[in-house]
Amino acid sequence: MGARRGDKMTLVAFMQAGSTSVYAGSWRHPATEHGYLDASYYAKVGRQLEEGCFDLMFFDDRLAMPGIYDGSVAEAVRYGARPVKLDLGVILGILAQSTSRIGLGATYSTTYYAPFHVARTFATLDHLSGGRAAWNVVTSVNDSEAQNFGVDAHLGHDERYDRADEFLEVVGGLWDTWDEDAIVHDRGAGLYADPEKVHELGHVGRFFSARGPLTVPRTPQGRPVIIQAGSSGRGREFASRWAELIFTGDPGLEVAREHYADQKSRISDAGRDPDSVRICPMAYAVVGESEQHAKEREAALLEDLVHPMASLTLLSELMNYDFARHDLDDPVTDELIASVSGIRGLVQNLRTHIGGTVTVRDLAGHRATLLQGPRFVGTGEQVADQMAEWFHGGACDGFVLAATHMPGSFEDVTRMVVPRLQRTGLFRTAYEGATLRDHLGLDRPVARRPIAHTGPAA
Repeated sequence: MGARRGDKMTLVAFMQAGSTSVYAGSWRHPATEHGYLDASYYAKVGRQLEEGCFDLMFFDDRLAMPGIYDGSVAEAVRYGARPVKLDLGVILGILAQSTSRIGLGATYSTTYYAPFHVARTFATLDHLSGGRAAWNVVTSVNDSEAQNFGVDAHLGHDERYDRADEFLEVVGGLWDTWDEDAIVHDRGAGLYADPEKVHELGHVGRFFSARGPLTVPRTPQGRPVIIQAGSSGRGREFASRWAELIFTGDPGLEVAREHYADQKSRISDAGRDPDSVRICPMAYAVVGESEQHAKEREAALLEDLVHPMASLTLLSELMNYDFARHDLDDPVTDELIASVSGIRGLVQNLRTHIGGTVTVRDLAGHRATLLQGPRFVGTGEQVADQMAEWFHGGACDGFVLAATHMPGSFEDVTRMVVPRLQRTGLFRTAYEGATLRDHLGLDRPVARRPIAHTGPAA
């Protein structure tokens, strides 16, 4: 059965395999544990989230140090602006062994990986985790990443999504090259698998070719879950076609309601059941033993821990634009908006969030502090009630929770917020199934017989 509005809330933990969480000042937080180079650190966080019955933990990724600001990685290294990013395949392998129920997801780029590689990686993870794999699809275009992968020229915005559409077709086709019952294991007859049930893909397209079959049999989930976070019009269309969990970044309730309605309508227009797709904005939860304690925690996070240079470094990386040519208090003009790809939506969100003139400092703070999504502040009960308002108010199907410090943020949520959500019937008290699709209420897809695609080669 597809996920239905009014059912249980989805909770996803937004992870980074590195020195800081998505909040750039987290490494300076006095309660942060600097264990990110130790396997036991990730195992500990995974078990903690599993105790809180989270649906999924997924890892963001970037394939370069931030190096666009002033043409150097120096500021990223100096101020800890996410200079460390570990290989997610290894991290997920650790978590597959140390957890048993929580979903495990990772970001893999359609720009810097091949479809066969992605298909094999996530099919392998799905088997080794017992059906808990998810792939966060990104169409990354960033000069720092390109310079690590020998990419000289990027495709335009819409063409990038055209390429990603074909990428998903190839990956999905490879996942379907094994029938459910292909493996026989008939020792007496010497028959390992039925060759009539293992199929070549034979894809030759505009961007990719892949013969197949995949070297990994059909997985426990049929296919790993697809996550996507496109926010532009073309990105929303892409998500409507492919995504099963959509990750958004809406700063306020009204904006989130509009985004939710628009995205669900697009999913319907794409011929899919809107109730079969979960839409979850990124949010921060700042939880205290009292409301005053929570507000004091929030003030420290907003004012004390993120250096302005870390903010500008991350903003430059996000926008693929060198902000070293601007002062922090320069206003964001129409000329600047027109010259920087991807900045328009961010500026519009900020104008909604803070009102008035938006400065470079505002933009940088949005990227590096706690302004990227809703921020729920208060006691455990107050935070749970704030989350419930969004959930019942037609703004989301749950949340992707980001950490202000690690692992304490998730400890706070599992200890103080989750019990309140459970008492009010909004969140599970135990896992009812074994796979991520079970947790999300998603059908197990039926294998489609691969059909050779031969249409124009690149």
